[in-house]
Amino acid sequence: MNPLDVTRSMMDGLGAEGDVCMKCGSRSLGLCAPLDAAALDDMAADSERVTLEARAPIFHQGDAARYVYTLTDGTARLMRVLPDGRQAAIGFRFAGDILGFTPTQEHALGAEMLTSGRVCRMERRRLEQLFRRYPLLERRFLDLCSRELAQSQEHIMALGRFTAEERVAAFLLSLVDAQRRRGHKGPVFDLPATRADIGEFLGLTLETVSRAISSFRRRNLIRLHGQSGIEILNEAALTALGTGEGEDAA
Repeated sequence: MNPLDVTRSMMDGLGAEGDVCMKCGSRSLGLCAPLDAAALDDMAADSERVTLEARAPIFHQGDAARYVYTLTDGTARLMRVLPDGRQAAIGFRFAGDILGFTPTQEHALGAEMLTSGRVCRMERRRLEQLFRRYPLLERRFLDLCSRELAQSQEHIMALGRFTAEERVAAFLLSLVDAQRRRGHKGPVFDLPATRADIGEFLGLTLETVSRAISSFRRRNLIRLHGQSGIEILNEAALTALGTGEGEDAA
């Protein structure tokens, strides 16, 4: 039986903390997914919930890595500032994802919200203690790290081998997939990243990203809804393009 189903009926004893935890993105997809009520109680008691506005920093590159963060609502991105002052987007994070866990004493990356949202913050020292107390929690953490590594490898491959249109298509599909896995059925999905954000992540200029998106619209692959919504009209064709199997980019 799914541990989430087992513990759902046990959450009443956690009161308001339990209600917050059961609605958290981490409860279904993130670090807390396999926890029973006792472990979840420990996590809630030692965590601090913080509400952040869009573009607010979660932590900065070079900050002391004292805390680990779980994104419970909203979308964030990881960034690295290069020695010449340029900024590079490293990745995007969604509800349930972990940010800020590092073996070093300082954050090698920074993180900021793309949308308004909330994070759950816990001291790294306390999380490491919980790993020892709850081995299932540590295994879940390692599983999430392995998935993140696999995603990073796919991204590196795309940067090296995919055309501009293929990269943009793959990125849009990844956004849709992330939202579907969190229960959003569409047909309109959030597009929290600007074209400049997308370009930073994909190694493309803003103009190149704009041309790719305009091309997708002309070919009836997507429909935009305002500045922050997207509808996939031809998912099969966009998927073929985003996996390097579609028609060549112009």
